[in-house]
Amino acid sequence: MLLLQQMIVLFIYMLLGYYGSRRGALDAKAGKVLSWIVINLANPALLLNSAIGGDGKASGRELLSTAVIAVLMFAVLLILAWAAPMVFQASEDEKGIYKLMTTFNNIGFMGFPVIAAVYGSGALLYAAIFTLPFNVLIYTYGIAMVRGKDAGGFQWKSIFNIGVISCLAAVVLYLSSVPVPESVKTAVSGLSGLTGPLSMMVIGISLSSIRLKELFLDKKLLSYAAVKLLVIPIIGTLIIRQFAANELLTAVCMIMLATPAASMTVMLAGQYDCNVELASKGVAITTILSVITIPIVSWVVL
Repeated sequence: MLLLQQMIVLFIYMLLGYYGSRRGALDAKAGKVLSWIVINLANPALLLNSAIGGDGKASGRELLSTAVIAVLMFAVLLILAWAAPMVFQASEDEKGIYKLMTTFNNIGFMGFPVIAAVYGSGALLYAAIFTLPFNVLIYTYGIAMVRGKDAGGFQWKSIFNIGVISCLAAVVLYLSSVPVPESVKTAVSGLSGLTGPLSMMVIGISLSSIRLKELFLDKKLLSYAAVKLLVIPIIGTLIIRQFAANELLTAVCMIMLATPAASMTVMLAGQYDCNVELASKGVAITTILSVITIPIVSWVVL
């Protein structure tokens, strides 16, 4: 019930962004500004707050176990991504998008706010670990999928972005128990509180450019969304819970699997001219439906 309530709250934030955009108060430029704030300030603060102000009791061994599960989870998702275009009979220009949507979930803009709201800031230490393989893959495999044969020229330094740096800093701060001044704790806590509202408003702004009626008439995308949002997270979580160190880690893994397609899919598709329309529709429909499917998945497996 708590998870459903939090999803409704996030959905309200999303509606506010959608409404503001449709009214002309929040345009694409405003969406970019809010995205910058979330990516570079709020999300890093959310991760750091899990280390300096969280109530978690995770040990170094549990964090290592989380890292192993995260790597294995992405390895399986890569296999599923290879099969997805064949299962859903994707055309040549759709294959890369289906692979991206299958591999990468919106763990930053939706996963972190949901986990923080439902399971507490301490659970974010587990969630932070997932950003490492995510960032390594999105800037290697992800770019290769949208660039196709012209996938050369990758710069490894792009992996070490603010998300990865803040994740590593959070883990180090937590394990070392370095004392942090109260003023810094207050500032970090305040910034972290922006993540949920602003990230969902950004998603709402992006949805305003999509004809929502057309989304729910696309049978192939609806079938794909059902598999991505229900089948994969349910089966995946049931398997993971056999190896997870505790129920909290299982719950975090469930959210990581049940969140919608990553918004980075649209950004990469736009940058490399790879079927932006399909990417936008895929992210939009999985985002909207996830408000319903995440509580369903939680009810089934937890």
